[in-house]
Amino acid sequence: MSPEITKHNGKAHTSPLRSMPPPSSFTPVTPHLAISPTVSVVVPAMNEAENLPHVFATIPQWVDEIVLVDGNSIDDTVAVARRLRPNVKVVTQTGKGKGDALSAGFAACTSDIIVMIDADGSTDGHEIINFVGALVTGADFVKGSRYASGGGSDDLTVNRRLGNKVLTGIVNVMYRTSYTDLCYGYNAFWARHLDVLDLDCDGFEVETLMNVRAAKAGLKVHEVPSHERNRIHGESNLHVVRDGFRVLKTILKEWRRQPTQPQPEPAATPAADRGVA
Repeated sequence: MSPEITKHNGKAHTSPLRSMPPPSSFTPVTPHLAISPTVSVVVPAMNEAENLPHVFATIPQWVDEIVLVDGNSIDDTVAVARRLRPNVKVVTQTGKGKGDALSAGFAACTSDIIVMIDADGSTDGHEIINFVGALVTGADFVKGSRYASGGGSDDLTVNRRLGNKVLTGIVNVMYRTSYTDLCYGYNAFWARHLDVLDLDCDGFEVETLMNVRAAKAGLKVHEVPSHERNRIHGESNLHVVRDGFRVLKTILKEWRRQPTQPQPEPAATPAADRGVA
């Protein structure tokens, strides 16, 4: 173990470096990259049996846990998920809506990092490494952006694009953020921040709620570029006008809510030891 060299009053001093965790604690990602935290991926799904083969194929094998939240599907969503990944953890949703599904999925996760993706094939699991990489190098909450350099969308209509731009601008002014994309369902965060996010909404406004509460709590939020693809099969349950008003209502309601203080980083697992090796 090489010493760390520092200077004080012009004189060099040496001190031992902190010990690295044992190699067994790292998960191989590529021949040149490994990560030490565990990763759970939450996939809310309702009648997505046709899309799951594509979605699961993009999720890296090094992911420790896939949590499928089934919204009482009437097709073979659960059976297909178990065929594709026999160790998938299936949670049956008792309520309704995407927000409720994500809350149930997050509660079932056992990993250090939680990633949320969609079951319709619009989000690419190959991008998960970018989210995890940002977390292990210092971020608390990582949000995908279709407008960041390198991002994009095959699915944004003119109305959705305009609505997202207006709502993003409102949040940036009210909460002093610099987000480029507010209403996107590809996010990742350290599981210890679940109390800060404290999901208590049912619908598609859940992404906005998470982004606003992360900012209010002072979490280090980082955006990574993401490319949204068209839904492969089926039709979206998103309604632009109805869900847009729900998002706006959430933004205004959160202005009056006191933020929750984030949990401190565990002293036993220093940030440098959780990073990329």
